[in-house]
Amino acid sequence: MGTPSLPRERDEDIEEADPSASPVSRRYAWIVFALAFALALTDFIDRQIIVAAFPYLRKEWGLSDTQLGALMSVVSVTVALGALPLARLADRWSRVKSIALMGSAWSVAALGCAVSTGYAPLVAARAALGVGEAGYGPAGGALIAGMFPRRLRATLIGALQAAAPLGAVIGVVFGSLMMSHLGWRTTLAVFAAPGLLLALLFLRVRDPHNPARAGAATAPTVGVRAVTTELFRSRTAVSAYFGGALQLVVLSTLYAWLPSYLTAEYDYSEARAGAVSAVAIIASAFGTVVLGNLADRAGAARSADKLRVPALVTLAALVLLTVAFAWIPPGPLQLCLIVAGTFCVTSAVGPVPAVVIDVVSPAVRASAIGMVALVNNLFGLAVGPLLTGWLSDTYGLPTALALMPLCCAASAAALWHASRTYGRDLNQQPDNAPPTIAR
Repeated sequence: MGTPSLPRERDEDIEEADPSASPVSRRYAWIVFALAFALALTDFIDRQIIVAAFPYLRKEWGLSDTQLGALMSVVSVTVALGALPLARLADRWSRVKSIALMGSAWSVAALGCAVSTGYAPLVAARAALGVGEAGYGPAGGALIAGMFPRRLRATLIGALQAAAPLGAVIGVVFGSLMMSHLGWRTTLAVFAAPGLLLALLFLRVRDPHNPARAGAATAPTVGVRAVTTELFRSRTAVSAYFGGALQLVVLSTLYAWLPSYLTAEYDYSEARAGAVSAVAIIASAFGTVVLGNLADRAGAARSADKLRVPALVTLAALVLLTVAFAWIPPGPLQLCLIVAGTFCVTSAVGPVPAVVIDVVSPAVRASAIGMVALVNNLFGLAVGPLLTGWLSDTYGLPTALALMPLCCAASAAALWHASRTYGRDLNQQPDNAPPTIAR
């Protein structure tokens, strides 16, 4: 028997002749993007705000750095475990309904964090928050990809991913300020509500990709084996998966541990450490959008450059962050290098999912983003905070932060390897039709 595979079909999300596609206006597409961005923002606020609570949890429950790091990593683990099956649900059911359901799920879980009575219940609630995020990311990315042309995908997906650093800023800065007056429990509860409201509002969005509208005759069930084969068929996709994840090891380390580093090494208060960390996080938000757009522009001239540019920028992040934490003493120069390195270490956030979408069948786009999320979280976001926490307990936080940027070297190598096959894999996909957006 041969290996199952998906048919080499045209892009069912944007092909006007396809009965599962629903044309939308340019204005409507941007409205949906704005709503998706706002919902993603609430997700990352709920995910990252726990960092602002680290000092309070350490004092109240006597937690170690490893235990605190686990509160971040457990979210990434559950995102990884749930990403692919929930992405398959979005592909086969409805991306819009999946987004609404998952947004509601993580908002309820965020409220559960606020009422936790101990470390174990808090870990469980954080894990449940990850389940909601696991379903939202793939469905949201696939929905946006289906409403805009391929030449804008890295830019738009990068812009959507910019909700992560912006959410981290709001979570860390405003979380720190509010916790100093209201306590950590009340603050977590306050931030849980907006996500639920936005999730319910998403039910009014029209879904351009709706297999139910197409009927059983035109939307045949695709087996798990065939989907898995498609997701790993492309050498470009496999290398891109791991290149992006290795970069996120470093980014997640900075998000989770920079406030604690500033508190310890600069003798900052929790609120001031959160505010200064926000500068680096905002830099990463700009980096996600700017470097994603740079990759799109470079890839328009030569397809391989869509991945080579992020690879080179990742090497720049390696140099900047290693020098900052290993050789420069605390002070203005170190802070400038950290901010510059954080800007550079987001170079693959937009291009990686965009490239993966480009080289797989349009029928499994949400599943493809689900695989990106699985690898990113299991081998990237889950590793950074936990490994840094262990290194900190063993060698001290400054040494841990000096060692973690070494992952950038491996990330750059994987991205460069992916660039060597991207042009060939891209040409095998018949995704060259214009999107169904009114001009």
